[in-house]
Amino acid sequence: MRTDTTAFAAWLSVVSTVALWSAVLLRASSALRSPNQRGLWLAVATAATAMTLHLPAVHRRIACGGDHVYDVALAKNLIGVVSAAAVLHFVTMATASRRLGYGLHAVTAVVLGSLVLLHAAAPAHEAHAIRGAGAAAPSVPYWLVLIGAHLLANAVCVAVCWRYGARAESPLLRSALWLFGLGTAVAGLYWAGHLVRLLSGATWVSPLLTPAMGVHGLLRAAALLVPAIPAVRRAGTDIATIWRLTPLWRELVEAVPTVALSRPRARSLDVLWPLAPWRLLAYRRVIETRDAILVLHGHVDPGTAEAARAHAAAGHLPESGREAFVLACLLRAARAARLAGRSEASPPREPSGGAPRDLPDERRFLLQVAEAYRSPAAARFARTPDRTAASP
Repeated sequence: MRTDTTAFAAWLSVVSTVALWSAVLLRASSALRSPNQRGLWLAVATAATAMTLHLPAVHRRIACGGDHVYDVALAKNLIGVVSAAAVLHFVTMATASRRLGYGLHAVTAVVLGSLVLLHAAAPAHEAHAIRGAGAAAPSVPYWLVLIGAHLLANAVCVAVCWRYGARAESPLLRSALWLFGLGTAVAGLYWAGHLVRLLSGATWVSPLLTPAMGVHGLLRAAALLVPAIPAVRRAGTDIATIWRLTPLWRELVEAVPTVALSRPRARSLDVLWPLAPWRLLAYRRVIETRDAILVLHGHVDPGTAEAARAHAAAGHLPESGREAFVLACLLRAARAARLAGRSEASPPREPSGGAPRDLPDERRFLLQVAEAYRSPAAARFARTPDRTAASP
């Protein structure tokens, strides 16, 4: 059972470290340009660095270097203090005065200097560890300073995140603050466990420490990625538009090639290796599809339009999808007529009498048309004799 817990803790540490670095890299560009997000990004980046040095695989590789393992242990703890200071800097700059920020810098410098001096003054010791009640390497004062700094920083951060998260009007900001505060609370439990082990020698807390840091890493990574949710949602909408609209767009462009700014490519290439940003590509799909519809509608005579409406009524389609189905039938008939070389039946005009649509509504409507266009009922209408012929 102990082995299973240790293996799970090691796996969770790796996953959380990867998640932290992924969040740091994904948010680096936007966070570094925004003063409000820069402190949060720095806090997560330093936490990711400290957790990387804490991974067992990294520790074993460094240990092969001999005495340098002790210097790395010190560096890991110093980076952890910097991370805690960055967290406090983030919350104090967002909620308090600049003077408090300057005081925070001074306290951080004192803590870092104290850790370096206590490490240097300690007798020869093994790797940094708490062995039991009142026994620790490099020394008990070293660990008290380290644990006290983390507990103070975590307590202040949790209180501020909870207070201002409850007041935040933006759901994204509220979620980010609460996730970050929850991750910080878990980190506080990690350091509280170290304090319990140092003061009482209790061994039962040790199996809980490594999983706690893994959970803390996942929560902080999630907090850093919350502001990117709208961009991810927009990208998903654009990719779905490209994927679902491309078959209809390709068929219409085959009949009206002048409306397309670029030659058709495979859908997978447009999604995985687009020649333009997804947002622009989706916009062009909508506009070019609409332009092709306007041209093809010139190949539809009033009799064919009436037949399409009668075909839709006979199919007992719901009112919400009837307009899209009628247009899909007309497009199949008009495309066949244009590819057969038949002359236009009337000047190009708007295919429906509905109210003008904005871009999101137009996209939703064209996606309905694309789905109806592939239906067997629309294909049957285009194959019906005399319905693809355009009368002058």
